[in-house]
Amino acid sequence: MSASLQRTWPLPALLVWALAWGLCVTLRQSQAPLWASLGLPAVLGLVLAQWPALAATRWRAVFVAAGFPLSVLLQGLVSGSMAAAGWVWLLPLALLLLAYPVRAWRDAPLFPTPAGALAELARHVALAPQAQVLDAGCGLGDGLRELRAAFPQAQLHGIEWSWPWALACRVRCPWATVRRGDLWAQDWAPFDLVYLFQRPESMPQAVDKARRELRPGAWLVSLEFEAPGLHPVASIPLSPQRRVWLYRMGPARGR
Repeated sequence: MSASLQRTWPLPALLVWALAWGLCVTLRQSQAPLWASLGLPAVLGLVLAQWPALAATRWRAVFVAAGFPLSVLLQGLVSGSMAAAGWVWLLPLALLLLAYPVRAWRDAPLFPTPAGALAELARHVALAPQAQVLDAGCGLGDGLRELRAAFPQAQLHGIEWSWPWALACRVRCPWATVRRGDLWAQDWAPFDLVYLFQRPESMPQAVDKARRELRPGAWLVSLEFEAPGLHPVASIPLSPQRRVWLYRMGPARGR
């Protein structure tokens, strides 16, 4: 159950927010005092945020716990009416679904590659001029910018399922070929290096895809999360908790 929920993030957060609002409406209809109608749903979200099956990381726990209180605050700023609160909250939910469609929930949310995260990459990876480099899940293009700084002579490509992010990435990175599409359906075979900033739940799928499609000598680079089953050639420390992991695909018999 836990792994299934984590693969469909942010569905767990949406479920908790809906449950909190359902409790709020039920309490109001039963003439409960306002402090109980608002406080108990907030406590419910806070308690459920501690369950690893719903929120496996600190940031996910924050999202789960903060959804109901923030929606109440938004409602108060916009209308001042408890009855309108649920409807007001539909606007940010609609924007979330537009930018982060359901099909993309199995992938990482929009966490940009930090500036300078790939500054040391060229010291460990030697690419020929015009090498083909893919940012798989390029978001707004922060990873592509870092890759361009590391490999200025490479041919850079990005793929992103969210069409607003893909459009913004094309504007921010006009020197790259950015396509709106599914990174898991994209063939990785033509690329000399594939860069990922995914999440732990999707890394086994990335490893399987790399083994099947990347040719011997090609590179798989992952920010923060290790690729299970692959032996890293090197890792670049960014902080005590964060590293860039570098993998080079071996001959076919070893894959």
